[in-house]
Amino acid sequence: MPTSKADKAESLNNMPLIAMIKLIGGKYKPLILWRLMTGTKRYSTLRKEIPCATAKMITQQLRELEADGLIKRTVYPVVPPKVEYTLTPQGESISPVLQTMYEWGQKHLQTNQPIKTKT
Repeated sequence: MPTSKADKAESLNNMPLIAMIKLIGGKYKPLILWRLMTGTKRYSTLRKEIPCATAKMITQQLRELEADGLIKRTVYPVVPPKVEYTLTPQGESISPVLQTMYEWGQKHLQTNQPIKTKT
């Protein structure tokens, strides 16, 4: 049983739900992954499909998803530069989770209960 703060933190890090939240818990990560479920996308396409996010935030979230092995970034040596993003097999494995979250969200919205959390 964990006794110190460090032990408790380490214990939390080994919990599957905590691991999942750390991987997709960014403000726009689920939206990025959701959009990539339909196929490879360029950065500009993601920006258009997620207009509520700033360019800086999309870039940051893409970098984190790439570092965590959920997406692959491909740079083509052309002018102007062309960069594409696609899900890795690990990223694709999250698709059923996102689909379930989407369906839950649909049901919640149908109850007409206001969402009180800021986005």
